[in-house]
Amino acid sequence: MTTDIKQIGERIKGLREAVNLSTCEMAHRLEIDTDDYLQFEAGERDISVSFLQRIEREFNVDMGTLMFGTEPRMNSYFITRKDKGVSVERVSAYKYQSLTSGFTNNVAEIFVVTVEPKPMETDFYQNIHAGQEFNMVLEGSMLLYINGKELELNEGDSIYFDSSLPHGMKARHGKPVKFLAVVLYP
Repeated sequence: MTTDIKQIGERIKGLREAVNLSTCEMAHRLEIDTDDYLQFEAGERDISVSFLQRIEREFNVDMGTLMFGTEPRMNSYFITRKDKGVSVERVSAYKYQSLTSGFTNNVAEIFVVTVEPKPMETDFYQNIHAGQEFNMVLEGSMLLYINGKELELNEGDSIYFDSSLPHGMKARHGKPVKFLAVVLYP
C-alpha cells in the first residue's frame, strides 16, 4: 500500500481518538466489521470514497481533511493553479488531485484522477458511494465498469452516472488515463 493510504489511515485513527471511541465502537458506528476497520486505520487496505463519505456524514468531518490532511479555509471561492492541487494515492494505481480541497462546505468533490495501467489486470477496483458522478477523459482511454456493463471512453468523452451503482475504471492500451471526476453529494 502507498504511504498516502497509511496517512489517511492515521487521520482516521486520529479522528477516532479525538471522539474517544474504541476501534470496536468506531467500526460499529461506521457499520463495518472491526477487522476491516482496523485494516483501514492501519493503511493496509484500499480506502474507498464510500467509506470516507460514511465517516464524513457520521462525524461531520470534511472528506478533504481525511484524504489530504488539510483544513478547508475558503467559503466564497478557492483557486487551484495548474498542477498545484493537493494529491493523494487513495487506492493503489489511482492518483487523485483535489481541485476543491481549500473550500469549505462543498456540495461536490472535484478531482483530476490518473489511473496507471496494470499488466494482467482482470478485475476492476469497485467503488460505490451515494450521489452522482461526472467523468470526462482528459488524456488517454479508459474502460469504465458501471453495474456490470463495460464502456470505453476516449479523450474528450464524458459520462454522468448514478454513483450508488458499482463502478470502476481501468486504463486502456497500456497507457495512463487522466480524467476529471466530479462527485456530487445527495
